Amino acid sequence: MTTLLASATTANAANGLIATLLYVVIFGVAIYFLMIKPQKKEQEKQKLLQDSIEVGDAILTTSGFFGNVIGIVDDDTIIVEFGNNKNCRIPMKKAAVAEVDKAKQEV
Repeated sequence: MTTLLASATTANAANGLIATLLYVVIFGVAIYFLMIKPQKKEQEKQKLLQDSIEVGDAILTTSGFFGNVIGIVDDDTIIVEFGNNKNCRIPMKKAAVAEVDKAKQEV
């Protein structure tokens, strides 16, 4: 009787462990598809946006300022001219660009 009770308790513990591991795996997969994958996709989209910035493009910064790109310093820094005042030129990181309106190409 005692061995039968012990083996039943061991089987219940093993089933509980398997169920717990199954819940953890399902939760992990759900987190990946609902949070991590969309975030990586958004980061790739932002990286493509930053790489497409060229001189003459109109941009909107993450802080809400509109400006025109007048120079590219290096891979992550640009010079932006804000407003009608031609003396308002500010170097800024490409990461601070929220939107890009490409300059019209003349044919």
